[in-house]
Amino acid sequence: MKAKVGAWRGCLVALLVLVSGHGYADVTQEAQVIVHADRPGPVIHPEIYGQFAEQLGRGIYGGIWVGENSSIPNIRGYRKDVVDALKAIKVPVIRWPGGCFADQYDWRDGIGPRDKRPVRMNASWGGEDSNQFGTQEFMDFAELIGAKTYISINVGTGTPREMSQWIEYMTADGRSSLAQERRANGRDKPWKLDYVGIGNEMWGCGGSMRSQFYADVYRQYATFVHAPRNAPLVRVASGANADDVGWTDTVMSIAGSQIDAISLHNYTIPTGNWLHKGSATQFGESEWMSALQGALRMDDLIAKHSAVMDKYDPKKRVALVVDEWGNWMDQEPGASEAALYQQNSLRDALSAAITLDIFHAHADRVRMANIAQMVNVLQAMILTDQSRMVLTPTYYVFDMYKVFQGATYLPVDIQAPAYRYGTASVPGVHATAGRDAAGVVHVALVNLDPHHADTVRLTIPGVKGSAVHGRELTAPAINTINTFDHPDRVKPEPFDCATFKHGLVTVVLPPKSVVVLDLH
Repeated sequence: MKAKVGAWRGCLVALLVLVSGHGYADVTQEAQVIVHADRPGPVIHPEIYGQFAEQLGRGIYGGIWVGENSSIPNIRGYRKDVVDALKAIKVPVIRWPGGCFADQYDWRDGIGPRDKRPVRMNASWGGEDSNQFGTQEFMDFAELIGAKTYISINVGTGTPREMSQWIEYMTADGRSSLAQERRANGRDKPWKLDYVGIGNEMWGCGGSMRSQFYADVYRQYATFVHAPRNAPLVRVASGANADDVGWTDTVMSIAGSQIDAISLHNYTIPTGNWLHKGSATQFGESEWMSALQGALRMDDLIAKHSAVMDKYDPKKRVALVVDEWGNWMDQEPGASEAALYQQNSLRDALSAAITLDIFHAHADRVRMANIAQMVNVLQAMILTDQSRMVLTPTYYVFDMYKVFQGATYLPVDIQAPAYRYGTASVPGVHATAGRDAAGVVHVALVNLDPHHADTVRLTIPGVKGSAVHGRELTAPAINTINTFDHPDRVKPEPFDCATFKHGLVTVVLPPKSVVVLDLH
C-alpha cells in the first residue's frame, strides 16, 4: 500500500509541475462521479462508432483508394496504412456514397472494368469523378476492414426501379441477370448489405422536398426494398436538419410503420457563421468554448427528436441514426475548392468524446452514428498526403473508446464545477461508463476546462475491485495538432495516476483531457 501511495503522490507532483509550467491559475478542483453499475442500461451498439465516406475531395481518391498500380503500399488498390488504421479501431459500419453526392449517383457508373467506366461531373462538390471507386470497391473495402455496409440510395434524381436493381445486383444469390452480371464483374457470392438510406437531406441537396412529400416518396421507395432471405435490411429514412422536429413528426406520422430507422444531421460550426466557420487551428478560448457547447447540444437534439418518435413508436422499435455529425470549420488554406479538408486538434478530440458520451446515454434510441468524415474531409480520423499518413486526435478518441462497443451502458451522475469563459458556461467534467462482456467496467472522463485539473472521486456501487488501468489524451495547447512531420503531438499515453479501493476510484483529471479507465 505504501508503494501505491508513493506512486500516487509522484503522479500528483508531476501534474502540479505540468500545470504550473503552463501558467494555470489554480491546480485542482473537486468533482464527484457515480457510476450506477447496479442499474445497467441498454447495449451500446458498436454502430455508434460508424464512419462516413463520400465521393468528395480526397476522401476516397488518395485517402482510401490509390489503385493497384500505385507506388503507395496497397491491398488490391486500397491504401494499406489506412486499412490497418481503420481495422485497429474496429470500424463497425461505413456510409457511402454520400451525402449530397448520393442523390446524383448512378450506381451503374461504378461497376464493371474500371477502364471502361464513365467520368462524370461531380455536381455536388465540383470537379469530376472517375468512378474508379464504385459499388464493387466500396463493398470489398467494407469487407476488408470488417465493417457493415450502409448504402445511400439516389432518391433525388433516381427511381425506385434503379434502387431495387442496385440492391439485387449486390445481394441476389440466384440465376437472375443482375446476379450473373455481378459474377461476370468478378464477384461470385453476394455481398452483405446491412443498411439502406432512402435519400439524403431530402429537405436540401436531396431534392428540396417538403416533409409531407418526402414521407410519401419514402413509402414508395420502401415498398421496393427487397431484402434477400435471412438477410434483412434496415431501411433508414432521411431525417431532420438539427432541431427541425417538425420534419421528424411528419415523416413518422405518415411513414412510421415502414421505417426501421430515421436519420439526424447536425454539425458544430464554432463561429455560428456558415460563411466564415473559423479556423481548425488558429483559434482561441472563445472558439474552444463554442465548439464544446455545440457538441453538448447533441443531447438536447436527441432528446427532442426522441420525444417526437415516442409518440408514434413508444416501444422504440425505430432507431435514431445520427449519420452525419462533427465539427465543420473552414478548409485549410491551399486546399482545392470544396475539398472540405481541415486539420484536427485537441478541440476536436474532446468534442468527439463528449458527443460519444451523449450517444451512449441515449443508447435505447440511438443505434448508429457516422462521423463526417473518415479520411481527409471535415472531422476526419485520418489525413493523407501522397504516401504519408497521420492519425488525428479524433482517431485516438475512437481508439480509446472502442472498449465501449457492445458494452452495457451504466448510468452516471456527475457533480463538478462549471467551466466558464466570459458569459458562457458548460459542465467542467463529462463522463460515460459501460461494462463489457468480460465484466470489465470502463469509465471515460473528459475535463473540458483547459486551465484546471479536477480531483475526481468516482464511486461504483456494486463493483468490488482493486485494479485500475487507463490511458489519457491531452496536449500542451488547445489547438495542438498532429502533422505529417510531427505525427505524435496528440497521442494517448498510459495513465497510472488512479487508485481503486472499496468501490472508490480517485484520480486527478488533467486540464483539457480525455481519460479512459479499465476497472477490474
